[in-house]
This record gives sequence, structure tokens and C-alpha cells, in this order.
Amino acid sequence: MKILLVDDDPRLREIVSLALTRGGYTVVTAADGQMALTHAARENPALVVLDVGLPEMDGFEVCRRIRARSDVPILFLTAHDEEVDRVLGFELGADDYVTKPFSPRELTVRIRAILKRSGGARPNARLEHGPIMLDPAAHLCSAAGAEVALTATEFPILAALMRAPEVVLSRRQLIEATWGAGSQVSDRTLDSHLRNIRQKLAQAGCPEAVETVHGVGIRMGRADE
Repeated sequence: MKILLVDDDPRLREIVSLALTRGGYTVVTAADGQMALTHAARENPALVVLDVGLPEMDGFEVCRRIRARSDVPILFLTAHDEEVDRVLGFELGADDYVTKPFSPRELTVRIRAILKRSGGARPNARLEHGPIMLDPAAHLCSAAGAEVALTATEFPILAALMRAPEVVLSRRQLIEATWGAGSQVSDRTLDSHLRNIRQKLAQAGCPEAVETVHGVGIRMGRADE
């Protein structure tokens, strides 16, 4: 499985590449944004590890351009644990965030978790709720007949809601359904992904597909178009 690693620090690229190679991955590296875009298009990686602080074209812009044509999972690396950066990253379609300094082992575990979510670990039953359809086996989503490009993290969140559309799920239940039991993912991270899901479904003609029950949790909204 191929990983695209994008960072302008050659020492970091060397250390992380070694760790990922030992973990069984094939690693392609890039030192800047333009090279990252070239490799993303040519190499068809299974996941992109993307530094925010790239020279000339930062990681956010690289993410925007990748997301314009692909839903490949993206994990951001950042030197700052700033909430605004995390929120912006998730709004752009990032699947996870790792703050520097980090251990290569931690990064490898995060990558493995993302790839598990985006791969064949989901139940294969097709899910439907009104005009919304999810096909986990093919990782396809459509709403009102229009294809909806969900990221590797957004897909299992929506799937969890659609498996019990009339049930209000707490944020903790959604986090554990998506990231696993005991995950330390914050409610704000989940809310960023939910905001993206709502926006994508609204653009496809389903503006009330996911609703918040204040003080309780999240459930699927109206099933009619």
C-alpha cells in the first residue's frame, strides 16, 4: 500500500519513511506542494501525510487541490496545536491531525486506523435513507441521484447514523463507531466532520439530511426530498 509523505524537512522524511517502510508501506516523498500534487496525481497513493507548513504552497492549499479531484485520506502534520488550524484542516477534508513533535510509531498507528476505516472493514450491507444511499463495499454515496464524495472519516460517520436513522446517537457513540472505543477524539473534531457531511448532502439537494437534537446527539433528518 502506497503512502505519499509531504514535508520540507529531509530528516523528518527520512525517519518517517523508514518507520512506514518497516510497517509494510511503500513510501513516496515530496518536499513541496507542487511536487506533492504531481505525485498525488501520478502515484495514486492510498493515503497522504501532509505537512501544513510547506514553503510557497502551504498544506491547506495542497489539500484543497487534492480534494477537488480525489477523496484520498489525508493526515495533516503541524508544528502548532492551534484549534483554528485543526478546524480549517477538517473543513478542507482532512481525516486526522498529528502535532509535531510526534513519534513515528504514533503516526503509523494513526495511518493504519485511517486506512482501516477507508478500506474493507465496514459491513457491506447497502444503506438507504430516503434519497440518500451508501454502498460501503464500493465506498460510494449518492443523494437525490447525485454522487457525494465523502472522505474516509466522513463515510463511517454517516454510515453509523444511517444504520439506525431514527435513533439519536450521542457524540461519544459516533466517535467510538468511527475511531474506535476509547478514542480521545474531541467533540469539536466530530462536529467539523459533521459540518462537512451536511454541506455535501445539502449541495446534492438534501439540506436536512442530518440533524442535531440539542443536548442529546445526532440523528438522520427527514427522509423525503
